[in-house]
Amino acid sequence: MALQNAVRREVTNQASLNGDEEEEESPEVRDSHCVLAQHGQVGLCFYDSKDYTLHYMADTPDSTDLNLLERVIQEISPHVIITSAKQERSMVRFMHTLGSIPDYKPEVVTYPCVDFGLEVSKQRLLSAHLPFLPASITDRLSYLTSYMSFDSPLMLRSLGALLKCLDRRRVGVELEDSSVGVPILQFHTYTLTQSIYIFKSELHPSVYKMQSGEKEGFSLYEILNRCKCKFGSRLLRWFLRPTRDMEVLHRRQEAIRFFASPRNSDVAGTLQSLLRNIRNIPTLLRRMSLSHTKVTDWQSLYKTVYSAVCIRDTVRVLPQSVGLFREISEGFSDDLQHVASLISKVVDFESSSTENRFTIKPNVDPAIDEKKKKMMGLSDFLTDVARRELEHLDSRITSCCVIYIPLIGFLLSVPRLPSMVEKEDFEIAGLDFMFLSEERLHYRSQRTKELDDLLGDLHCDIRGMSEEASVLDLSAELDCLMAMSSASQEYGYTSPKLAAHRRILLTQARHPLLELCSPLFVANSFQSSETNGRVKVITGPNSSGKSIYLKQVGLAVFMALIGSDVPAKEAEIGLVDGIFTRMQSRESVSVGLSTFMIDLNQMAHAINSSTGNSLILIDEFGKGTNTVDGLSLLAASISHWLNEVPGKVPHVLLATNFHSLLQLGLLPSTSLLSLLTLETAVDGDELVFLYQLKEGMCQSSYAANIALLAGLPTSLVQRGVEVSELYRTGQTIKRVDRHSLDEHTNRCHWLVDKFLSVDLNDKDVDLQKFLKEELLPSAGDPQ
Repeated sequence: MALQNAVRREVTNQASLNGDEEEEESPEVRDSHCVLAQHGQVGLCFYDSKDYTLHYMADTPDSTDLNLLERVIQEISPHVIITSAKQERSMVRFMHTLGSIPDYKPEVVTYPCVDFGLEVSKQRLLSAHLPFLPASITDRLSYLTSYMSFDSPLMLRSLGALLKCLDRRRVGVELEDSSVGVPILQFHTYTLTQSIYIFKSELHPSVYKMQSGEKEGFSLYEILNRCKCKFGSRLLRWFLRPTRDMEVLHRRQEAIRFFASPRNSDVAGTLQSLLRNIRNIPTLLRRMSLSHTKVTDWQSLYKTVYSAVCIRDTVRVLPQSVGLFREISEGFSDDLQHVASLISKVVDFESSSTENRFTIKPNVDPAIDEKKKKMMGLSDFLTDVARRELEHLDSRITSCCVIYIPLIGFLLSVPRLPSMVEKEDFEIAGLDFMFLSEERLHYRSQRTKELDDLLGDLHCDIRGMSEEASVLDLSAELDCLMAMSSASQEYGYTSPKLAAHRRILLTQARHPLLELCSPLFVANSFQSSETNGRVKVITGPNSSGKSIYLKQVGLAVFMALIGSDVPAKEAEIGLVDGIFTRMQSRESVSVGLSTFMIDLNQMAHAINSSTGNSLILIDEFGKGTNTVDGLSLLAASISHWLNEVPGKVPHVLLATNFHSLLQLGLLPSTSLLSLLTLETAVDGDELVFLYQLKEGMCQSSYAANIALLAGLPTSLVQRGVEVSELYRTGQTIKRVDRHSLDEHTNRCHWLVDKFLSVDLNDKDVDLQKFLKEELLPSAGDPQ
C-alpha cells in the first residue's frame, strides 16, 4: 500500500507540474535505478552521474520474494528508484518492505505504464545523447546491439523510463541549452559482486515452456532436478545462477559430498521422504490472514510443520561441521514443535473432512473457544459495523463495507464520488484517509481502530510462524543439494577443486547431456594455464565433435560455479567472472538483424566485455559472409587476444573450418596459442570419427567423405571434388550441365567404337594418320 500512496503522489505531481514547478525537482540524480518485475523475471538499469555511465542487467529469473532485486538494491544503494505505477503484487510487497529499511530512504518515482512501452523505450534509446558513438555510425540500432541484448524487454522498458527521468531532471546539463541531452558516455553490463555473467545470444527452447508452466525439454536443469518439493525445484533455478562466492560454493559442495557417499544413502532417503510433505508456508499463512483457510490448508500446514520437526531431529545427529546441517539444527526452533502440537490439539481434522469445513475441537481452551465464536460471526459482525458507519457518512455515499488487509488492519471502504477529483476532496470528517484503489477510497475510523484492537490478533498464534519462513528456505536448499548429489552419484560426477587462480583443468571431461543419449561417449581433457595455451584453436571435419567439446567445457565450468559436481574424472577450476558464447545463430525478427550481424555483435560483446578471468566459446565465427572477409575477421579477433598482456587474455576455445587460418600463418606465434584437432581415420572411401582430441591441425575437411555419409549422390560428390581441385590449383572451372554431359558421353562411346574397329594387324593401316585425321578432329570437334 505504501507503493500505491507513492504512485498517487507521483502521478498527482506529474499532473500538476508546469514549467516553473519542474525546477523544484531535485536536479541531482546519483545512481538512479529503474526496475521492472514481471512473470518471475527482473530487468533493471541504473545511471551513475559521477562518470555518466549507464549500467544494465538483462532480464533475469528471480524468486517470488525478489531476492535478486534485494541484493541489487543493497549493493548499489540507489538514491532514486523508478518503477511503473502498474506492478505485480510481489513488487508492491517489495517496495513496501524497502520503506522499512533503517537509514535508507530512497526517493521512489513512479511513471504511468505507458512510459514503459517497449517501442517508446527503444526510440528513446536510439535518440539519446551518446557521445561515444563514432561519427560515421548511421545505423544506431545495429551498433547498440553489440553493447546490449535487445531480447530483454523488461530491461529495455526500464531503460526507456530511466532516460525519461534523466531528461526531465536535466542531470548534469542543468546549465546547458534545452536541446542538449543528458550524456551517456558508456554502457556497462551489471552483475552482482561474486556473480558470474553469462552472455547468451538466444534462449534455450525450453525457457519459453518454463514461463508457460509446461514441462520443459531435455536440459541440464532437468537432469539435476530430483527435488521432492516444489519449493526446492523453484530454488534450483536460483541455484542455476553461477557465483564466485567461495563460501557459498564450499557450503554447497560439502553438503553434496556428504549425500553422494553411499554410506549416507539411508539418511538421504529419510530426508527426501520428509521433504515431500513440505508445502508453501507463506501462501498458507496468507490465506489464513485473509480468512480463506480450507481444511486442506490446515492439513498441509500440519504436515509441513511436523515434517520440519522430523527433518531437524534427523539433521541434528549428522556432522554439524556441514554448514547447512548446522543452520537447520539451529534455525528449526522448538516453536515448530509447539505449533505442530497446537494444530493437533485445536483442529478437528476428522470433523473438518466430514463436514467439509474447518472445525475446531471443543473445550480445548476457553480463550480458543471465545476466538472461535468471534470468527464464526465475524462476517455478520463486519456487515453490522459497516451499516452503522454508513449512517454517519455523506448522504451521497450509498454503500460502504469493512475489509481486512494483512499488516494494515480493518478499513472502511467507500466508492469514489464524481466530485472527488483532488486529494483534498477525499477528506471526510471523522475519518483518516489511507489510500485510493480501483475507484474506492479507504479510511480508518474509530470503529475500525477498535476492531484492530479486538480482533487483530485472532491469527497471531499461527501467523507467528511467519518468522519461521526460514524453515522453507533451508528445506528448499536441502532439497536442491540432495537432488544435485543424487545426479552426481548416478552419473559419476566428481567434486571440482575451486581456487582463485586463473587456471582450468578438466581430466576426461564429458558432456552431461550427450553422454546420456549416446551409447559410447569419448571423454576429452582440457587444460588452460595462466600463461600457456590460453587461446585454443580447434580444427577438424564437420561432425567430428568440435562443437560438443566447446559445450562440455563450458558446461563443466558452469556446473562448478553453481556448486555442483562436474562430469569429469578430475577438475580444478579457477573462478571465472563471465562466460561468453558465439554459437549457433538465427536471424532476429525483433531487431531486424541478419545472422552474420548477430555473429558480429556476439564477438564484439566478447571482445569488449571479457577480462583475463573470462571464458569465451566461439564456434564457426565468420562463415556468414564470403570466405576472405570471414577469415580476415576471425584472424583479427584471435590476434587481438594473442597480442594482449598474458594477464588480460581470457580462456578462449575456438572451433573453425577455416584451415587457411593456420596454413597461411595468419596468427602470431606465441605460447598463448594452442592448436588442437579431433582424430579421424579413413577406411577406403569411408571416414571414421574417433572423437579423440590431440594436438595439431586438420589437413583436410573431408567434405566429400562427409557428403557421402550424408547420402548425397556419388556423381554429385565427384563433381564437387573435381571443382575443389581445380579451384585449389588455380585452373579454369568449366561449367557442366546435363545436355553437354550427355553429348560428351556419346562422343566418348563413338570414339571407343571407332578405335576398336581398326584392325591393328593390317599392315596397310596408317595408325598415326588414323589418330590425326579420324580421332583427334572428332575429339576436338566443338559441336
